[in-house]
Amino acid sequence: MGSDSVRGVDRRRLLGWGGLAAAGAVAAGAPPTDAWPGTARALADSPAIPPDTRPGGAYDRYVAKLAAEGKFSGVVLLSHRGRTVLARGHGMADEERKIRNGMNTAFSLSSAGKPFHAVAILQLAQQGKVKLSDTVGTYLTGYAKEIAEKVTIHHMLTGTSGMKTPDEDVQRIFQSQKEVHDFYERWARQATPEAPPGTSSSHSGAEVAIPAQIIEAVTGATYWDYVQENIFKRCGMTGSGFYTRPQWLADEHIAHPYMRVADGSVVDAVRNLDKGSSDPFVLGKNPGRAFIDAPGDGGFATAPDLVRFARALGDGTLLDRHYAELLTGPKLPLAPEGGGGLARRAAGNAPADAGFGAYQMPVGLVSGQWLWARAGANPGVGANWTIYPDSGWVGVILTNRDGAPLWEIIERETRAVLGQS
Repeated sequence: MGSDSVRGVDRRRLLGWGGLAAAGAVAAGAPPTDAWPGTARALADSPAIPPDTRPGGAYDRYVAKLAAEGKFSGVVLLSHRGRTVLARGHGMADEERKIRNGMNTAFSLSSAGKPFHAVAILQLAQQGKVKLSDTVGTYLTGYAKEIAEKVTIHHMLTGTSGMKTPDEDVQRIFQSQKEVHDFYERWARQATPEAPPGTSSSHSGAEVAIPAQIIEAVTGATYWDYVQENIFKRCGMTGSGFYTRPQWLADEHIAHPYMRVADGSVVDAVRNLDKGSSDPFVLGKNPGRAFIDAPGDGGFATAPDLVRFARALGDGTLLDRHYAELLTGPKLPLAPEGGGGLARRAAGNAPADAGFGAYQMPVGLVSGQWLWARAGANPGVGANWTIYPDSGWVGVILTNRDGAPLWEIIERETRAVLGQS
């Protein structure tokens, strides 16, 4: 499952933000690329577009500086009401083949893909096929009695199941989709009740794996196929998918993760399965070890596809209005210290108004505006998408190299969008 820990980032602060995490990136010296030339120029005179969000504005200059200093490799995108304001690619998607990052590059999402399973569950709830109050045992067998009879879908989507999941076998290299599927099915069934349902679960992996199993039990499709057909396809996310390791190696449109290992060198995590991260929190974890992302987690997406996903949450493409509101509605308050970082998402590090956990994502009020967001990280992988529903903005940050201050980049994005210098 995707790691929620990152070197150089306040781990406690990030873990408080509904499991959000930030990863770094380092540029490979390639010049930036612009995705849709002319679109930003057409918006240049709009009073709704803060100057800091525009090409050449403060946010663009800040990311370009990071790239020039070797601290960022990836893409950033800002969209306002469906129109692209800023789209930049920096660094290399594949250094060996000299392929640059751009708007058609798909990046590993790690935990930033977890809301896909929440959307899928709500689609089934909308159709009357599941109830959020249903327990695990309504659909699945083989779980501890306390889990089967007392843990509900709502508990899992809010991270309050009280379950504990054993550590993953991070040294294992998977060889097929079936092997990945079978492993995580067995692994989830080893979950044990750690605290009463309604209690925070310390990011239990079973809270991701079990909803995916419920989706499969109800629909008869694999989790990967269900999301591909009912989320990616509906949204027009043509560059997104649950790619396998062979696809990751062969497809020039998929960014390779470059991770720093114990001796200080940086290696391609997909091409070097025998290597491990130097990060003590994720030592040995390597996104290249998995043949495909675990059901309920991860996936790959391009930056424009994540904007399409964000827009589809609000226009009825994915969910009816009331179920879309249920997805993002505040469920439980996050602690003021950390709050997953929402406490620091206002300009000048002023406190956020409030932060809450929603379904597999945090939401918060910053300077009087709602923010819905999700991020994730693994060695060489960092992703963050933020929806600003009050003003119609969507921001995406995708990285493929260890070392960038992603948390700071997110803050800079928010300041630019809110028009705060």
